[in-house]
Amino acid sequence: MTAADLSVLQPELNPQTHKRFLNVGCGSAGPERLPECFQQDDWQQIRLDINPAVKPDIIADLTDLSAVQTGSIDAVYSSHNIEHLYLHETTVALQEMHRVIRPGGFLLITLPDLQQVAKLIAQGKLSEEIYRSPVGPITPLDMLYGHQASVERGNTYMAHKCGFDKHSLSTALLNAGFHEVRVTADAHYNLWGYAQKG
Repeated sequence: MTAADLSVLQPELNPQTHKRFLNVGCGSAGPERLPECFQQDDWQQIRLDINPAVKPDIIADLTDLSAVQTGSIDAVYSSHNIEHLYLHETTVALQEMHRVIRPGGFLLITLPDLQQVAKLIAQGKLSEEIYRSPVGPITPLDMLYGHQASVERGNTYMAHKCGFDKHSLSTALLNAGFHEVRVTADAHYNLWGYAQKG
């Protein structure tokens, strides 16, 4: 979908009641997997992914969101995708997310917490199932390098090329131009970052 194509979504919105969020790297997950804040009726989701097989609204790489107009999105949601980029590409991707968010809008981002993963590896649990996800069992090896069973089946989009801990994610978000940044770890080996555009 091009920027011109994206504009056709706008007339359907009542600016008094609807906000738009861009779900980058949306994958095939349904709306029930979204954070509760984005499941409210006043939010409209625009799905973006590099993989055409998941039928996104916009097919694009995270490092090139040129199909989305500057300052046209109220929020960006990024769930488990920037770790699929090389580290130098994450800088560009986060800057692109910052660019498309309107002033006062925000980014909500989640990804594996490498500090927690490293603790599991140090305990000798590299190949142990830690939890079960919709794609199957997940091990610390999967959290570190990407879901190995998916990669084996040819879905190389699932490979991980970098990673973050709380400090490095906070720094990356600030360097991308966000002003208010909060990063926390949850009990399920994930980081959650909230970053507001000033």
